[in-house]
Amino acid sequence: MGCMVSLLASKFAFFPPSPPTYQLKKREDGKLTVVSTVSPAVVIPNAADDNSLDVLLVDTKHGNKIVAFYLKNPYARLTLLYSHGNAADLGQLYDLFVQLKVNLRVNLMGYDYSGYGASTGKPSESSTYADIEAIYGCLETEYGVSQEDIILYGQSVGSGPTLHLAAKLPRLRGVVLHSGILSGLRVLCHVNFTFCFDIYKNIDKIKKVKCPVLVIHGTEDDVVNWLHGNRLWKMARESYDPLWIKGGGHCNLELYPDFIRHLCKFIQEMENLTTKKRLIKIRQSVNLQSSVQCHSSATLSVQDQVATASVVSVVWENIMAQMENTKDNGYNMLV
Repeated sequence: MGCMVSLLASKFAFFPPSPPTYQLKKREDGKLTVVSTVSPAVVIPNAADDNSLDVLLVDTKHGNKIVAFYLKNPYARLTLLYSHGNAADLGQLYDLFVQLKVNLRVNLMGYDYSGYGASTGKPSESSTYADIEAIYGCLETEYGVSQEDIILYGQSVGSGPTLHLAAKLPRLRGVVLHSGILSGLRVLCHVNFTFCFDIYKNIDKIKKVKCPVLVIHGTEDDVVNWLHGNRLWKMARESYDPLWIKGGGHCNLELYPDFIRHLCKFIQEMENLTTKKRLIKIRQSVNLQSSVQCHSSATLSVQDQVATASVVSVVWENIMAQMENTKDNGYNMLV
């Protein structure tokens, strides 16, 4: 029974555009380029003429080959890894990617899930997890991008793979959840509890994310109720000021001026979130825990407590000194 319901939920979750809105072609030099298969209004530049766009074919651990677009911004300090919504593929999203790349001043990596666009395989919860892991690995190995300089962006169904990866990466710069879901069955059935066969259990994974989380949701979303976003925001360990777009639906939030303004503010603050500030937060947390332990412990003498505090202070000063010696454009040592 559980497997049947899970399969049913998966079928409801994925609606890849059919036919895909683009095709891949290989040039004489072996590089990939993109050709639109829909109306002339959808413009995807030839990769041979656009040095800021890389078209990639990435292998996943499930044996699928997924398509990715990497858009480069020469002024970027951070990289946005974008997991798109349900009924879209990269051909439809290219114009949005260009706008985000320019307005947010970021590099942007977008990809099609298995079974979407020109990606091989069939879409499923587990395949989307393998997809985003492969794309993250590509960012690391091909472009030298570390998790400290990545912001994960998940729209609707894309919040599933986004939080799956975010829960595993303790040093991410940030996460954006755009019309995110609490879980698959909570969208379909509006239940208030979790079944073992549910999919995309974001309600559990959000608690494991250690970086700032921005939630964006429309108040009139009739596909994923605003309450999903509100609860994700409340459950995040480090919630950023949310953006509730009054009157916004499920697929039109990018049309509201507040959308790009709030995203720009978030990106700028994430750029300024240096390692030094992170270590200060860690020190404050450690000091608070040490204070509680000292007050509750009857086994440590006053001398022991003083000695422990002295050691912590010395370690902290050494860390700060190392940071001063390893500064690099505002991004220091790894935490």
